[in-house]
Amino acid sequence: MAACVAGERLSSPTETRAGSGIETGHVNRDRCGEKLTDLPTELLEHILCLPVLDHLDICNVSCCCLRLRDVCHGRGKVWGHQYKLRWPRLQKFYPQNESCDWLLEYKTRHRVGIQIRRTVESISQRFFMEVPCIGQVLGDTFAEIESLGLPEHFCEDELIFILEAEKRKSLTLKYYAKKILYFLRQQNILHALKSFLEQPPEQQSALAGAVLVDQYCNPLADVTPDGISAQLDDIAEKVKKTLRVKNPSHPSLCVSPGGKRLPLQDFELQRQVLCALNGVLYDQLQFKGDQVDYYNPLNSYIHQVLLRRKGIPISLSVLYMTLAQRLGVKLEPVNFPSHFLLRWCQSGEQRSDDIYDYVYIDAFGKGKQMTAKECEYLIGHQASADYYNGIGTVDVLLRMVGNLLNIGKRGEINEKSYQLLRDTLDLFLTINPDNVPYLLLQARLYFHLGIWPEKVLPLTRTSRMLALTDVAPPSIGPGQVLDILQHIQALDPSQHGAVGYLVQHTLEHIQHMKHPPAPEVKQRGAADHRDVRYSVGLVMKHKRSGYNCVIYGWDPKCTMSQEWITTMRVHQLPDGAEQPFFNVLVQDGTCRYAAQENLELHPAPLEIGHPEVGRYFCEFAHTHYVANDELRTRYPDDPDHTEETTRHFYPHVRPPTPL
Repeated sequence: MAACVAGERLSSPTETRAGSGIETGHVNRDRCGEKLTDLPTELLEHILCLPVLDHLDICNVSCCCLRLRDVCHGRGKVWGHQYKLRWPRLQKFYPQNESCDWLLEYKTRHRVGIQIRRTVESISQRFFMEVPCIGQVLGDTFAEIESLGLPEHFCEDELIFILEAEKRKSLTLKYYAKKILYFLRQQNILHALKSFLEQPPEQQSALAGAVLVDQYCNPLADVTPDGISAQLDDIAEKVKKTLRVKNPSHPSLCVSPGGKRLPLQDFELQRQVLCALNGVLYDQLQFKGDQVDYYNPLNSYIHQVLLRRKGIPISLSVLYMTLAQRLGVKLEPVNFPSHFLLRWCQSGEQRSDDIYDYVYIDAFGKGKQMTAKECEYLIGHQASADYYNGIGTVDVLLRMVGNLLNIGKRGEINEKSYQLLRDTLDLFLTINPDNVPYLLLQARLYFHLGIWPEKVLPLTRTSRMLALTDVAPPSIGPGQVLDILQHIQALDPSQHGAVGYLVQHTLEHIQHMKHPPAPEVKQRGAADHRDVRYSVGLVMKHKRSGYNCVIYGWDPKCTMSQEWITTMRVHQLPDGAEQPFFNVLVQDGTCRYAAQENLELHPAPLEIGHPEVGRYFCEFAHTHYVANDELRTRYPDDPDHTEETTRHFYPHVRPPTPL
């Protein structure tokens, strides 16, 4: 496009046309008199919306003259195009036909991006020494973001923008952005759950509650009520198709007035629905109970059950019950011990007090229908009549969350298990806030993870808590653990011993944290460090176990307890416990402590898919990881050693040329 800035004339090509007799430079005088600003507004807008122009170009153009400033006005097409081009995810927040000051929105979103990025960048330095738990990192950060008064959807969009940056770069920034996004979404889901619990019981849907549980435990996954409902609608349509073959006049094939399905009263019609549902769900779609990996938490998440077509009794029952209800059959959840069931009333009424008036359905067992007596074979002993009663949605959620909580308690000691345990405790205590055993478990977990928000409690509360101990009041507020302990003491005074013990140790820990020790700096030139062969950032392979890992720390000799040394048979190694040991992040998500003689440089360095990589490294540089500023402070000589080692060991490996 041969155009000039505003006010200047448009130039036209000056070329000799063969055989035309028109001399070079001879141009049409009318066209030569045209200005860019004389073009119609629609054409100018079209030109200024070309993808080669960014927001800086539009700013410069709008400063040229009044005409172009008017074309680039805030509510016009040009700035609307710039906004949509840069932040396409935000379009869902703007109704199509609604007028909007796009320039103002652009400035606001741009300012939010700068503030959020600054906040995320500051986290690594402040929290690097803490145990890597989401709650610790985000308590103060969440308050900071709230205090900015920024639009929440702008904050979330900037965090996602950070996460979608070039894969191998800005790893530390992405690490904390992901944690903040996790935390922000959880707060929103928790508010939604509280609103859900305030609804009348008859309006509470087991599926809606199960989706909220799923969202809270998987806040970064794309789980929405509409998405789940659409998948169930597809399954329901398949059931209708089967039902239509067997009974073309079945009432469930018709849409009721208002779109709501009225319960079927005829028992035979209900039986036809359940028969068709079993055929589609278990035979056609191959849903089944996961008997191989029963305690996998994925079996409790509705979106994963639909994706993997496997689940446990309660998750499959929620899907089965919801589908049956959409097709006109009312089923009730039954909190049967060790095996969640559904019940289907066989009497003429919707409910009955006689447990023998029901057929019991095992959604885990391919929709098998049983009598009350046959249900006892599932657990191997007799069950009292209370176990056959129908329960409400809140009790369904408590059982679902309780299953996940037990999985978290029995899991390995790692961040993933701690996070599941913390998430499910938050959920359980939101639903049932006065459960003393789980409140104590939450307090112990917070104490173990070191979650100490520095908020000042009212003096009367602090005084009551300190009355349980002989510890003097700290100048910093006792924090979240003491809030929980005070609640426990009010609910159950008999817990005085356990509460007092935790209060004392909590306050001692807070006093200790007021004067944290300076981080240890390890110089490679020190006399006792000369045997350390490897450095942080190197990608390694374990000679015996074969796992791939990256080094994020080291000791000149083993610093673990004698019990650990004996258990791990370190004394059987040729160099024993006196050799250097390395902290490594392993590809399978674990953290290990490996002897130097068991490690070797990886022949073909690869990225290590460990969730904590970003806590220590800012980039994967093709042959090694680059330590972030915090790790460099603790191992100042290691980055140069890592560079030198990789240049020597991988001489023919070169990073890809940037595009």
